[in-house]
Amino acid sequence: MDKNYIKAAIEAILFAWSDPISSSELSNILDIKVTETKEIMKEMIDEFNFHKRGIQIIQMNDHYQMSTRAEYHEILQKLFEPKQNKGLTQASLETLAIIAYRQPITKTEIESVRGVKCDKAISTLFEKNLIEDRGRLEKTGRPILFGTTLHFLKNFGLKSLEDLPKITEIDQANEEELIKDIYNQQLKGR
Repeated sequence: MDKNYIKAAIEAILFAWSDPISSSELSNILDIKVTETKEIMKEMIDEFNFHKRGIQIIQMNDHYQMSTRAEYHEILQKLFEPKQNKGLTQASLETLAIIAYRQPITKTEIESVRGVKCDKAISTLFEKNLIEDRGRLEKTGRPILFGTTLHFLKNFGLKSLEDLPKITEIDQANEEELIKDIYNQQLKGR
């Protein structure tokens, strides 16, 4: 297959498929090797960045997605103003920070760190697709294990969890404040 055809096909796939898609899924669809897909994706990301298009291709772990550029936030905000969702509450931000840094983690463990119940915060984070069920802990009651999603990475501008500041770099008591700052920066940058 011609490389330009593959690039155009990938662009069409990313545009049509609003969720992140892995390089292996793209490879299967296009019937090419994963290594070739990754090389082409890197080229496409570089091309989109070089030309400063209104959209970009973002990479999150081994997944790719089309996204608008942050510099067009104000323009796009006008389009979505009536539909804007409320941001996260302090309790939700604290819960998200705990999950992000300590995943997979149970509700009981989260509540132990926070010192209060977190049912509403967990429900909100699920609704916003920032956390997901990562299975069950093999102990009495088989509690659910929570972890962050690709949507979390995208919304916080992270390629992977390794991009989170290391706990040694920050005071553990300020984990929640850090997540809140990152979240607020992302809201401004959208």
